[in-house]
Amino acid sequence: MPPILSITNLRKSYADGFEALKDVSLEIEEGEIIALLGPNGAGKTTLISTVCGITMPTSGTVTVAGHDILADYRAARSLIGLVPQEINLEPFEKVINTVRFSRGLFGKPRKDGVVEDILKRLSLWDKKDNQIRELSGGMKRRVLIAKALAHEPRVLFLDEPTAGVDVELRKDMWAIVEQLRADGVTTILTTHYIEEAEAIADRIGVISKGEILLVEDKDKLMARMGKKQLEVQLSTQLSEIPGALSGYDLTLGNDGWTLIYAYDTKRERTGITKLLGDVAEAGLQLRDVETRQSSLEDIFVDLVRADTKEMS
Repeated sequence: MPPILSITNLRKSYADGFEALKDVSLEIEEGEIIALLGPNGAGKTTLISTVCGITMPTSGTVTVAGHDILADYRAARSLIGLVPQEINLEPFEKVINTVRFSRGLFGKPRKDGVVEDILKRLSLWDKKDNQIRELSGGMKRRVLIAKALAHEPRVLFLDEPTAGVDVELRKDMWAIVEQLRADGVTTILTTHYIEEAEAIADRIGVISKGEILLVEDKDKLMARMGKKQLEVQLSTQLSEIPGALSGYDLTLGNDGWTLIYAYDTKRERTGITKLLGDVAEAGLQLRDVETRQSSLEDIFVDLVRADTKEMS
C-alpha cells in the first residue's frame, strides 16, 4: 500500500540564501502517528506550511494520497487538516458556526451530524452556542482541532497543539489523537514536549537546521540509541575519579557524590560486578546504587548536539 504522504527531496530557500529545508525526504503510512522533534528554527513549521500549500517549495515533490500538492493542489489540500500554533479565531462567533464555516471552505455540503460528532468527541458539544471569546485557552485549542477535522481530512497536522495548556488537557489531546487513529486518520505532530512524542507516536523524526537527522520506529530508536546507566551514590564526596577506577567509562556527578557508569545491556557482560568490587577495593563506601534508562529526551538532545558540533 503506497504511503498517504510522500515527501521527496524537498527544499525551501529564500532570496537572502537562507535554506529553511534542505533535501527533506519522508514517507508516512496511513493511520500512523509520527512526532517531529526539533529545536526552535529547525524547520518544523516550514515543512508543515509547505506540505499544506501555505509556503511554496523551492524544489522537490510532495504527494498526498497520490495527489501532487502543486499540480493537483485542490485534491491534495482537501485531504489535509491543519491545527496551527497560533489561536486565530473570530472571538464573537459561536463555536458551532466556526466549525461549520471551515467545512464550507472546502466545498463540503452541510452535514450537521458530522459537525455534532466532532464537537462531542472534543468535549465541545455543550459549548456549541458559546462565543469563542467565552472559552478558555484549552477549549479554543479544541475548536482549532474541530475546525481542522470539519472537512473530514485523512491527514492531520498538529503544530505544537498542546503549547500553553495544562497537563490534564494535554493528556486529553493524546486520547483524541488515538481516537483519530482508530478512524484511520494519519497524524503528524510537532512538539516541544518530548513526553508527548514518547506517549503517543509510532515513529519519531528529528529535524535540525532544515535537515531530517533520522526517522525511526520509537521503540527501536530507544532500544538502539538508549543507554543504561548505573549510578553509584557514595558516602564520601570526591573531587576526581580515583586512578584505580580509570579503566572504566565513569563520570563524576552530583558534585562528586555519584559515580555514573554507562553500559550496554546487550553485551554478554556489563562489567557492573567487577566495577562494584573495584569501587570497594578503592576504599569507597556505597550509600546507594540505582540504574537509569535514557529517555527519548536524552536521545534527542544528543542527536541535536552532535549535529551542531558537525556544523561548527
